[in-house]
Amino acid sequence: MGQVYWITGLSGAGKTTIGKFFYEKLRRKYANTVFLDGDMLREVFGNDLGYSDADRRKCAMRYSNLCNLLQKQGIHVICCTISMFDSVRKWNREHIENYHEIYVKVSDKTLHDRDQKGLYSRYQNGEEKELAGFQVGIELPQNPDLILLNDGEKTPEEQADIILDNCCF
Repeated sequence: MGQVYWITGLSGAGKTTIGKFFYEKLRRKYANTVFLDGDMLREVFGNDLGYSDADRRKCAMRYSNLCNLLQKQGIHVICCTISMFDSVRKWNREHIENYHEIYVKVSDKTLHDRDQKGLYSRYQNGEEKELAGFQVGIELPQNPDLILLNDGEKTPEEQADIILDNCCF
């Protein structure tokens, strides 16, 4: 039976970077491992949804259903997504066997300092209108299986090791 590792956090928190290191480590143990990222999935699904609350919910449920389908087929899934809604994470816990929720937590200062996609500088300039966690409300995970503090004290590879050490196989 596969496992789902749902890595969540704000844009720029390090979800994808940590997730890729975790994927490489897990794939050495299980060849049937896939890596999914929110930006990649939006593209795969045809970029047909916007960033309204309803579209974000629909998008998140696509990811959840895909992870559930793959997990039921014995595939280990690492899914890195902002995952803004408690209802989606609740659905995951109720419907996906072997579900592990990992929250990548960072300070606002670290988010602004990293700003890899330029979202936070555009937000400060008033150009970005739909930034999750700022203009757009977000429900942060209340009971994740693991919280990774990712303000730079540990490398992404060390963070991936923490997931390996703390999530059951």
